[in-house]
Amino acid sequence: MNNVKISAVLITLNEAQIIERTLDAISWCDEVLIVDSGSTDHTTELCKKKGCRVLYHPFQGYGEQKRYAVSQATHDWILAIDADEVVTVELQKEIVDALRDSGSNHVGFYILRTLVFLGREFTHGSECKRPILRLFDRKHGNFSAAPVHEGVELRGSTGTLRGTLLHYSYRDVAHYLAKFNTYTSLGAKQLHERGKRTHKITIVLRLPIRFLQYYLLKGNCLNGFPGLVWSLLSAFYPMVKYLKLYELTQPQADSHTPD
Repeated sequence: MNNVKISAVLITLNEAQIIERTLDAISWCDEVLIVDSGSTDHTTELCKKKGCRVLYHPFQGYGEQKRYAVSQATHDWILAIDADEVVTVELQKEIVDALRDSGSNHVGFYILRTLVFLGREFTHGSECKRPILRLFDRKHGNFSAAPVHEGVELRGSTGTLRGTLLHYSYRDVAHYLAKFNTYTSLGAKQLHERGKRTHKITIVLRLPIRFLQYYLLKGNCLNGFPGLVWSLLSAFYPMVKYLKLYELTQPQADSHTPD
């Protein structure tokens, strides 16, 4: 893998508030490719000022958008990150070293991502050092076409890097709720298209069961107040997603215009 070049790829939409920190942390990559789906703020201007290559592509789901971004990259080795993720210095060094290792036969690497929520970097729970496949050779795979919760599908051997990718997923609670509404709607639509159904009792029971799982079993109780808030919101997420699925499976009442 000596002298392997790497393309960092990101999809964006109105990320001006956070994108500069993300771009500064990947300025060492041989290429930074931005695929924007129609930002109305200064996202694309900021990216161009940072020397990024910027393309426009209409949004047709997260999976398809990321697949397109990977296909447009100049180099085969892809570092796929989101606009709210920051590569630490330790992770940068590991990536460079891994791609210089002539004895490695890996075609991809898992990266350990850690959530930063309400100003706190989580040190416990499933959102601390969660392995995600984000560094890969596109000759061996790409993102799935899933409209939400997409992931890289790869054929070949993979390794795991120990450096941290910091995930500043939500600027504030309002931002969380905006993304929450988008993702629950997309998730419900995806389930509906697969023929899934749900029932009232299971919708109601999801909330307390998931909260106990997130807060106690997964250890978010050790992340202080942010861990409590995260557990509550995370438990509410599947309940709302399946409530929206329930709406989609109900017969639509005829609308009548008053005389």
